[in-house]
Amino acid sequence: MSYDSDILLWSEQQADLLRRMARGERVNGLDWENVAEEIESVGRSELHAVESQLRVALTHLLLIALAPWPEPVRHWRAEATAALAEAARGYAPSMAQRIRLDRVWRDALRVAERKLEGEAVTFGPNLAAMPFALAELVVEEPDLDALLTRLGSTSDRHD
Repeated sequence: MSYDSDILLWSEQQADLLRRMARGERVNGLDWENVAEEIESVGRSELHAVESQLRVALTHLLLIALAPWPEPVRHWRAEATAALAEAARGYAPSMAQRIRLDRVWRDALRVAERKLEGEAVTFGPNLAAMPFALAELVVEEPDLDALLTRLGSTSDRHD
């Protein structure tokens, strides 16, 4: 089976060949180039998943800090907490140099702006730079109130 025609079957066959090889058996048919590519792809996927969870968390933190109406805040807190927990679970120290936190922040700002479009909210210049360090976001129990306090001090909220 080829990599391009049925990746599921290909991956099962390649895994079987690798296991047999690990037991000392001589095998043929390993697709080394694509196996290496898939291994790298797993790491990239994990990195993107952590970035995605951080983006979700930051968007919800921004909504909490900036929204002029309080009704959905409990939901947004739950969403931010869940996303930060997922990011922390998926985070590995080697990701620290690869996570593009400034880009994640800009994306979160863009999403929050769209969700709050038409509301009496100004995204001031103080929000242009990411206000948090990665280490504050990928901890087992992030201090949501401290993050919100810091975020609130950089926003231009209009109530």
